[in-house]
Amino acid sequence: MSQCLNPDCLFQNPSGSTKFCQKCGNKLLLGDRYRSQKIIGQGGFGRTFLAVDEYKPSKPPCVIKQFYPQAQGTYSIQKATELFEQEAVRLEQLGKHSQIPDLLAYFSQDGRQYLVQEFIDGENLSQALESQGYFRETQIRDLLNNLLPTFEFIHSRQVIHRDIKPENIILRLDGQLVLVDFGAAKYATQTALSVTGTVIGTAGYTAPEQAAGKAIYPSDIYSLGVTCLYLLTQVEPIDLFDTSEMEWVWREHLKASVSSELGLILDKMIEPASKRRYQSATEVLQALGTQSPQSSPQASPQTPPPSTDSLKSARGVDYSRLRDLLAAGKWKEADQETLKVMLKAARREKEGWLNNNDIDKFPCDDLRTIDQLWVKYSQGRFGFSVQKTIWLEVGGKVDYETECKLGDSWLTDKSQSRSG
Repeated sequence: MSQCLNPDCLFQNPSGSTKFCQKCGNKLLLGDRYRSQKIIGQGGFGRTFLAVDEYKPSKPPCVIKQFYPQAQGTYSIQKATELFEQEAVRLEQLGKHSQIPDLLAYFSQDGRQYLVQEFIDGENLSQALESQGYFRETQIRDLLNNLLPTFEFIHSRQVIHRDIKPENIILRLDGQLVLVDFGAAKYATQTALSVTGTVIGTAGYTAPEQAAGKAIYPSDIYSLGVTCLYLLTQVEPIDLFDTSEMEWVWREHLKASVSSELGLILDKMIEPASKRRYQSATEVLQALGTQSPQSSPQASPQTPPPSTDSLKSARGVDYSRLRDLLAAGKWKEADQETLKVMLKAARREKEGWLNNNDIDKFPCDDLRTIDQLWVKYSQGRFGFSVQKTIWLEVGGKVDYETECKLGDSWLTDKSQSRSG
């Protein structure tokens, strides 16, 4: 079967149809590659289809997300558009991880936006709760030990998920937990963390600071803790918190006993005051008595020895001195070295400056190497990609006002990095 993607048609074409819908004539292959089979989800801003990738011999399953907002108001549609685009950006930034769906494609066709992802075969934790009943302590411990290293991974790449809940955690058939739906995810630059933003999340699971528009890494820890309470009790989070006493009363709703050790860990995960909460996934794993591979200094992606860095150059430029200066925190010298290597990569050493044509033709390998070195050794504070993100946050325009905002934001980040 081939499900037509035209929102005004959605005709189920028989298997014999190959290219065009028999009812409306719409193309059946998205991007001449992905064939939709059936609708597996829909809401006010679009639909999700189960599909197959016809470019590959095995025709593996995948998921097509179609952005098609119904009448929701101008602001709502604008925000939904941003979130849809943001999901693709966040997945691309995170790269490949066994517990995060792969981003396969993102493009527009017939005036509509589409995102294609890896298909995760399994049921989300809300469905698992309904089919299997409440979780016991061993299952909660397994959940935390399985999922927290994924939190370490996304947080190490300056991404806050902001919508952790049972529906966004899928129990794959092989027993692994997969974190999905990065539409609400936020790239946590120093500037972004210091500025109040849009309130995003799911009621009951959202940390107090996130509800105030100030999401931080511990906000995800809070939401995961509340998820555990829901799985243990089968009671909605809003009914597990006594607003008159301003305290959690989840123990009153337990289906089975929980050890005092795990109880205290969960209590600290859901502390309303963020500073009294666990500050990282690594801290929770340590409390559980688990040594995560990513929490080990030797294995951390943020602190590998310099020799493991990729110093690829299309022009034979040696980036080892820039790497060493950045690793030593010598920012001024590294800035000067960056100018030197960029001039060498652009073959403009004699001129000593770059024009627009040089920038347009600057080798991608060299640009990527310089950016990755700066982002890595500054812990996400500096780099071309970071500057682009800040530019988008302050308006994304090419004008004097945006230029001033970008400069102010950059200076704020630099000041905070020195004081930190």
